[in-house]
Amino acid sequence: MPSPCRVLILNERDPLHPAAGGAEVHVAEISKRMAAMGFELTQAAVGFPGAPAHERVEGLDVLRLGRIPSYYPRVVATCARETRRGRFDVVVEHLNKVPFCAPAYSAVPVLAVNHHLFGRSAFLQVAWPIAATVVAMEALIPWIYRRTAFLAVSQSSKEDLVARGISGDRIGLLYNGIRQPETAAPPISARPCRVSYFGRLERYKRVDLMLRALAPLVPRFPTLEIVIIGRGSQREALVRLAEQLGLAARTRFTGFASDELRDELLAASRLCVCPSVKEGWGITVVEANALGVPVVATDAPGLRDAVVHEATGVLVTDGAPELLVPRLSEAIGSLLADENRLARLAVAAIAWSRRFDWDASAAIMADAVERARRGR
Repeated sequence: MPSPCRVLILNERDPLHPAAGGAEVHVAEISKRMAAMGFELTQAAVGFPGAPAHERVEGLDVLRLGRIPSYYPRVVATCARETRRGRFDVVVEHLNKVPFCAPAYSAVPVLAVNHHLFGRSAFLQVAWPIAATVVAMEALIPWIYRRTAFLAVSQSSKEDLVARGISGDRIGLLYNGIRQPETAAPPISARPCRVSYFGRLERYKRVDLMLRALAPLVPRFPTLEIVIIGRGSQREALVRLAEQLGLAARTRFTGFASDELRDELLAASRLCVCPSVKEGWGITVVEANALGVPVVATDAPGLRDAVVHEATGVLVTDGAPELLVPRLSEAIGSLLADENRLARLAVAAIAWSRRFDWDASAAIMADAVERARRGR
């Protein structure tokens, strides 16, 4: 019997991190399935208040290497040291924040998983010195990863890599799966006039544009409800904006929501809106689809992979806020006014969501890891 493949996972946040997002869901779902296959998995993650330095999370050994100021230097040292000691067979590096550049110092093969690269959108999320650092680090990718095998979570993420100089024949596709809901959603006709957002509350998600697009629709839809599910640095600013736009009484900010509460809120929604500037794939979009909720989204990288235009939702041409807000408003208003159209999209959305399965994704990842282990 071959020995178990020992994998070191590099991803800044572990699945229990308070700011965990789509990449962390990916790590958790893939890891617990690969652990059941016999892989030995360790993640080098950043620490957070109250978290132990070592914790077992559903088949994944999480090593927390301190807070952000010391985390990245410690990751480099740990990966370089432990791969040279023969502790690991493969390093799986997740690209979704600052690149770890593992091929430059790992003594074992590296498999890179591209969720999304920020490019200039980093300046929408963090202070310019940090954003400039991210952009500069991403500019090193074609050189540092020139012999590295990649998996991309969407066609858009693959095209981004190719545009940066990575050969397309070294990039496989690894779509995210979703957890299928346990209960069926009610028909559109039985739902209130509710529009929801589900995801992180960060600047590049542009939830503020959704609120600005909904404000002029209130006279047409006086029973309009707005539900914003998620947490993030922009929550207080969004609460203030809802008050300024006269939407406070009809807007609910849930903060963190359990899977059960999230499904309950989404299943009672007629539409979900995702105005993000860029996504790796848009896992929240397909999770909404699984509950029969069509999505209005910007025609942006990742989202154009997750939304089938005029089948599972509507893609709106991106642009400056003064152009995008009226486009979002028109698309949302048109759908809310046409119950039959919404119902057709809801049926197709459920069928689309069933194509995305974590078991299938874990099998693709396991095969890619074994191929990396064998040097292929």
